[in-house]
Amino acid sequence: MNSLIEKFQQAGQGQVFAFFEELAPEEQRRLLTEAAEIDLEEVARLTRTLLGASAAAGVELTGLAPAPYIKRPEHGGDASGWARAKAVGEAALRAGRVAAFTVAGGQGTRLGFDGPKGTFRVTPVKAKPLFQVFAEKLRAAGTRYGRPLHWFIMTSHANHAATEAFFEENNHFGFDRGRVHFFRQGRMPAVDFAGKILLETKGSVALSPDGHGGSLRALARSGSLDLMAREGIETLSYFQVDNPLVRCIDPAFIGWHLEHRSEMSSKMVTKAYAEEKVGHFCTQGGRTVVIEYSDLPLERQRETDATGGLRYLAGSIAIHLLDREFVRRMAVGASGAEGATLPFHRADKKIPTIDAQGRTVKPEKPNGVKFELFVFDAIPFARNPVIIETLRADDFSPVKNATGLDSPATCRDDQLRQFARWLRANGVAVATDATGLPAMTFEVSPLFGYDGDSFAESWRKLTPAPAICDGHYLA
Repeated sequence: MNSLIEKFQQAGQGQVFAFFEELAPEEQRRLLTEAAEIDLEEVARLTRTLLGASAAAGVELTGLAPAPYIKRPEHGGDASGWARAKAVGEAALRAGRVAAFTVAGGQGTRLGFDGPKGTFRVTPVKAKPLFQVFAEKLRAAGTRYGRPLHWFIMTSHANHAATEAFFEENNHFGFDRGRVHFFRQGRMPAVDFAGKILLETKGSVALSPDGHGGSLRALARSGSLDLMAREGIETLSYFQVDNPLVRCIDPAFIGWHLEHRSEMSSKMVTKAYAEEKVGHFCTQGGRTVVIEYSDLPLERQRETDATGGLRYLAGSIAIHLLDREFVRRMAVGASGAEGATLPFHRADKKIPTIDAQGRTVKPEKPNGVKFELFVFDAIPFARNPVIIETLRADDFSPVKNATGLDSPATCRDDQLRQFARWLRANGVAVATDATGLPAMTFEVSPLFGYDGDSFAESWRKLTPAPAICDGHYLA
């Protein structure tokens, strides 16, 4: 008997191979490969802790309070401190100690788009895909600071091949291909409510990505952390693929992180309204934590302070800086070793599977559990975590939904508002409505300007300055 099959049987998971003898040789090889990914001890531990009678009833909220954060100068923060932090961050960039990290495992399903989300086109004139926006921002930052950046991109099993092919077809958007590093996110098996691993078909396990928190152990398992160490990279700039406004490389953020000797730093935005669906930066028991909106009671979300403002106002937008060796330490812990352990969360789902007779089951209600890791759960384990304020208009306009909030339409408008602000800050009269949306449609290439400072530098070099018109593209 195959030793792997025997191992599953001894663990009480022999149902994974119930139809093995019926499979063609290639199907058998695939099933064995998928089974080899599964950590049976981890599945058993999660069954005890998240499915068993002793499973926690929910998020503990005792002792919770809003987390402190470093305010922007516009909101009363120390302008000299921000200037100093920027200088520290710029020095780190010139020394080649920073790299970019994009979490890009998602598909464009919610957008009605067939393909990796990073290939979705978002800009208002050129319709550049998300990956191109980030590539050009990173190329421009590398040029500005005299050190080309490394770019780590975490894909999924579902989109890895398509993502690599997209970069090949587009010549890596001018990026040095030796500095673009693709690796796959880990997967976890779905289980029924008794902890039995589910099959999707007779020859395949019901596997799903292990959540954005899985990025930490994926960095370690892929060898990316070792590559970073060889290259002298100490800090990773983490951002998600659906947010084209993100400042992929923000020297002031890097500077605050380094000055505080932080192992993990985060950006926050002031919540737009009490029930906005973002995580909340909080403190609890002397540690910084993020509490999901779904776990914080509405009465807490609506609490106000003495000035009438929201008490829990610091919203998490999934932009972080990570110390390389902290990631390594957390990656070991996430794998179940002694020490800091990134916790798994359970999500009850409707999981397509097969029954004991091998018949397809398409459930109408949740029939099992998927396990996920969240990257923000690493913050409580970090030494000296730092939260800095950023302006939503400069850093956050994700593309998540086909229509409505966080859609291609809202993101397009936010990009136009940003371009208009940059022009107006440099003395150009741009007609806008009350929200700052310009009457005309134009676009600024990240190679010309990827933030307010870089845009101003490029604009000053234009003689004479161009007259911006509808459909204009600043390259």
